[in-house]
Amino acid sequence: METTKAVIKGGEWIIKEVKADDIYIPEQFNEEQKMVLDMCNQFVETEVLPVMDRVDKLEPGLMPNLLEKAGQQGLLGITVPEAYGGSGKDFVTSVIVAEYLGGGYSFSVANAAHAGIGTLPILYFGTEAQKQKYVTKLATGEYKGSYGLTEPNSGSDALSAKTTATLTADGKHYLINGQKCWITNGGFADVYTVFAKIDGEQFTAFIIERGTEGFTQGPEEHKMGIKGSSTVQLYFQDCKVPVENILGEIGKGHIIAFNILNIGRLKLGAATIGGARRALTETVQYAKTREQFKLPIVKFGAIRHKLAEMAIRLWVGESALYRVSNNIDEQEHLLLAAGKTLSESLLGAAEEYAIECAILKVFGSEVLDYVVDEGVQVHGGNGYSDEYAISKAYRDSRINRIYEGTNEINRLLTVDMVLKRAMKGKLDLMGPAMEVQKELMSVPDFSGAEDGPFAKEKQAIANFKKCILMVAGAAVQKLMMTLNKEQEILMNIADMSIITFHAESALLRVEKLVAMHGEAAVAVQADIARTYIYDAADAINKAGKDALNSFAEGDELRMMNIGLKRFTKVDSFNSKEARRRICAQLVADDGYKL
Repeated sequence: METTKAVIKGGEWIIKEVKADDIYIPEQFNEEQKMVLDMCNQFVETEVLPVMDRVDKLEPGLMPNLLEKAGQQGLLGITVPEAYGGSGKDFVTSVIVAEYLGGGYSFSVANAAHAGIGTLPILYFGTEAQKQKYVTKLATGEYKGSYGLTEPNSGSDALSAKTTATLTADGKHYLINGQKCWITNGGFADVYTVFAKIDGEQFTAFIIERGTEGFTQGPEEHKMGIKGSSTVQLYFQDCKVPVENILGEIGKGHIIAFNILNIGRLKLGAATIGGARRALTETVQYAKTREQFKLPIVKFGAIRHKLAEMAIRLWVGESALYRVSNNIDEQEHLLLAAGKTLSESLLGAAEEYAIECAILKVFGSEVLDYVVDEGVQVHGGNGYSDEYAISKAYRDSRINRIYEGTNEINRLLTVDMVLKRAMKGKLDLMGPAMEVQKELMSVPDFSGAEDGPFAKEKQAIANFKKCILMVAGAAVQKLMMTLNKEQEILMNIADMSIITFHAESALLRVEKLVAMHGEAAVAVQADIARTYIYDAADAINKAGKDALNSFAEGDELRMMNIGLKRFTKVDSFNSKEARRRICAQLVADDGYKL
């Protein structure tokens, strides 16, 4: 794999200019990746959607059967090495699978839980014997996987779990006592990765098999959405687990839980983009055929605006998704070349881009929520009927902002991780932040603007980054050790960061497409990037203003508000016409094919 281009470390985009050549875009998928994409689409169309109503009624054996079929096609163990029954593909290919199975409603949830948190902890942290025993069967779908972390009183605060593990007198088993809740695939899984505290203190992971003495599963939960996804409580009453089923090191369970979450967040971001793609296509097709006032509703400006905005957010989200996926892929290869094991390499790569994984999870889940909400609106009264798939998509979407860490937790983590890296000297935020402070005190320089088709947009992105540095730098200086208690300010900074990262990703993708195909061929994509950046300026201004107004005052506040206004100033842009052109492309393509 080519690694000669500049490698941007996690979070470093805030302080560095990123070049279009340094990122990867979906238009670069190779032939094998396109085949995998088509296979996923075909699987959803032929195997999943025809039985979706039965899946949602939790017909016994149906979801496990679908997982087995996916396993037979090689879709469950896409990155699992061939030695353990998988196909050993690269990380980007695994993200393609997550995205294009993401349109499979409840099936995509079961698949993500099985292939992700159900399989990866054992693959990355298991002994050779554990991998041979479990991963070989998980990769093919013979075994179904599940994961028990959450408890009735420990959700976001996972380390406060109460489930305990006590060594038996003969030293051969641990007795597990406690309960877990909201366990996906819990009703039918064969293998569970479960977290408990040895002697009530050492947070540790265990592999527990269905049928183990003292281990029972509760009844299926009745949920708002993802009804076909098995969700139960797990109960442990002196559950006898052999000592050889400890996963990883005693007392190091948090390393497993949190490292797997990084990958899970990115894959959830992928699945939500895939779900949004299907929902938007269905909505476009509906708007073309539904007539009011003797016209298809897609002819009306209000509907065009909605469809275009759905496409904008989806395309921008996809741009960021594959940018980060390839960053992780390349980092994994660098670590492998440095002598790290496969597990250490992928986990290390995901950890390097943990900030971006959290960003993708937040953005993707909120894009899907926006798309399905507006999708219901475009469908009108029909959107509220179970006869139309959009109502299912609407209900299923809502969970994505809650699991894999709530979006609030992920926003707070985004800023926390950036600041911690700065404190450790891994990220030089102080230098660039001081430069922005100096710029605020000086006369604005309006000369020497870069030339080129996207010069103004590039300048806008550079200025958005200055806004983040200015607001975050001032907040750190002013609030110091109490900043972590000011969640509202941290959320404002996170929003500025999430918007900026996605705006930059969209612009870089357009620049790369222009280099590949010429400007005329990607006019609609340029409309998308420009419209998103135009709107981003106002959103960043609002978030920055809200943050500054809550901790600064007097001359300092006035100066920074002037700076904020300067850094979020963008040229006039006819976004109405841009959106009409975007919608016209959706209509011509009979759905989202950008």
